[in-house]
Amino acid sequence: MIANFVPTGLMLSGLTTNLPPEYLQNISSGMMLICAVLLTLGAHIGSRLLNAKFNVIPAIIFAICLTLLFLFLTKWGYRHYYDLAQPLFGHLLGYVTVMLAIPLASLNFEGIPLKKLSKIIVLATTTGALFPMLLATGLSLSHDTIMAFSSRSVTTPIGLNIATLVNAPLAMVNLIIVISGLMGAFAGKFLLKDVTDERAKGLALGLVAHAFGTVEAWQISPLAGRYAAFGLAVNGIITAIWFPLVYLAWQSA
Repeated sequence: MIANFVPTGLMLSGLTTNLPPEYLQNISSGMMLICAVLLTLGAHIGSRLLNAKFNVIPAIIFAICLTLLFLFLTKWGYRHYYDLAQPLFGHLLGYVTVMLAIPLASLNFEGIPLKKLSKIIVLATTTGALFPMLLATGLSLSHDTIMAFSSRSVTTPIGLNIATLVNAPLAMVNLIIVISGLMGAFAGKFLLKDVTDERAKGLALGLVAHAFGTVEAWQISPLAGRYAAFGLAVNGIITAIWFPLVYLAWQSA
């Protein structure tokens, strides 16, 4: 088990001789964090290589499979790996989301048909939240589950903040966002294969599959990636504004 490998290695190397126990614990935790980061980066690199050969399957699916395979082979508990990696990558996720403003800044907004796009974005934003909630209501799911589906169409940092405002379970919201993003990115390759306009492809992937779709759009072209980032950002902003307001108005009625 890899969780026991680092402390054992430190003992065999003789580093435990003159170090206080708390120092040894800090070194062990630091080494395990490095292992978790290297595993994550290795899975990312491996997924890019596999995606280059099998481009029908999104790279994120390969990354998940490679990570789970390594954890299984090394008998490294997922919870331990998650507790190590999540604080670092969860912190970086917010910065990555803000960095989506970089491709947006390079967009030529003068050439964008904003009137047409505004209708598409408003429709996608409202249906992306309301349709899953209506479906969950029709299936007689719990109130918490219905509220969790309100964040289905937005990226994780925004979705978790919306979930906090509407008192939805964060774990379920995270799961719904990941699954919907994976399904959207995977299905988008087939549903959009006959679409020749890269702007339309990128916008559709960004609106429907948020961050996962944006990653796939960047693999199509930088133009598709910028439009996907535009759709992801605008969809997230609009949803974060209108849905909590509607929810609070409904609660106070």
